[in-house]
Amino acid sequence: MAIQILMPALSPTMTDGTLAKWLVSEGDSVSSGDVIAEIETDKATMEVEALDDGIIAKILVSEATQNVAVNTVIALMTEEGESLSDADLASASASAPASAAPAPASSATPTPVAEAPAVAPVLSPATPSPAPQATVSVPSQAGNTGRIFASPLARRIAAQNGIDIAALAGTGPHGRIIKADVDEALSKGAVPAQQGRATASGASAPRFVPHTAMRRVIAQRLQSSKQTAPHIYLTVECEIDSLLAARKQLNEFAPEGIKISVNDMIIKAAGYALMAEPDMNGFYSEEGCSYYNTADICMAVAVDGGLVTPVIHSVEKAGLAEIAGITADLASRARQGKLDPSEYAGGNFTISNLGMFGIKEFSAVINPPQSGILAIGAGEQRPIVKSGELAIATMMSVTLSADHRIVDGAVGARWLQAFKRAIETPAMMLL
Repeated sequence: MAIQILMPALSPTMTDGTLAKWLVSEGDSVSSGDVIAEIETDKATMEVEALDDGIIAKILVSEATQNVAVNTVIALMTEEGESLSDADLASASASAPASAAPAPASSATPTPVAEAPAVAPVLSPATPSPAPQATVSVPSQAGNTGRIFASPLARRIAAQNGIDIAALAGTGPHGRIIKADVDEALSKGAVPAQQGRATASGASAPRFVPHTAMRRVIAQRLQSSKQTAPHIYLTVECEIDSLLAARKQLNEFAPEGIKISVNDMIIKAAGYALMAEPDMNGFYSEEGCSYYNTADICMAVAVDGGLVTPVIHSVEKAGLAEIAGITADLASRARQGKLDPSEYAGGNFTISNLGMFGIKEFSAVINPPQSGILAIGAGEQRPIVKSGELAIATMMSVTLSADHRIVDGAVGARWLQAFKRAIETPAMMLL
């Protein structure tokens, strides 16, 4: 009997994904551990490995197919010498879900969907092994089809910038093209294939980039957030000279390899405020409002093609050195596409910091089903009035976006007061 290869659930909340690329063809022999396909989720491109030895007998879902529901049969494998029967094909068609059911918005902990039995997901880029590497067929400059070794991340960045990946030399293991190779080509001014080509009318053709699964999900979730959650915005100015002095002193005594950032202290202050004002620490549903007893804070990390929000759990119990170690690790692996799905699932509240880009002030969109998100602007020296006299201080603007269905203006204001106290008097975070 044929082995069914199903669309796997690569995260607890995944209901569908894009079958981006088949790395095998019908008739190919595969061994357990061979990479056979790439699947795009809302967070990353995942490589899928075979768990059994056999032959790819039938590919049922073509590559570049979007919105493939979890547990859909995407291919059939047979053992050596075995043939597909009509019953195998009928069974595959009958077992495919009609559509993926959306996760309930009111559920605090979504129920994981069963993993597919014949495949195993691996976050890309994968660690090279003696097993055959993932390859992709691309048209060469001569018009022929060649096979090159390239990581999914390298291919995505090249496609987004119109770079012909077949023209690049790989520096990764076994000559594999990696992200650094594409970045180097871009830094040397590689000209995209379509850039500068004029149309018949003399106008330049626009660059078209198809939506990734990540971009589609970001668009859907944030559009839904703005449409369903009435946002209120509250802004305060925080003086951070004491915080900067405390950070400098703490880093002098921090363990080797640990460097506490301003963002780490902001996360700690947000955790302090969530404990001080527990009415802010929850989410709204049609049945009622649910509240948490821990401060699990998401930090927004920009990655290629979008952003992810890994979670720092129980911030109220963690010291600044511990938070610094966690955030550095999460941010690094997020940019490499190596986060485990459990590391960006959940969270009660989000911090979005654009201060490093010189942004003075902005308003962020709530990450549903959370009740709030804090937008952090740049710290800059400004003239202020102290005791009736003009002075210079380092000021930072922060804006709270809150879901007015659960957070009233007074609740949001009290939360910001608690946050401001912690930022301006850092010793409070140590109590």
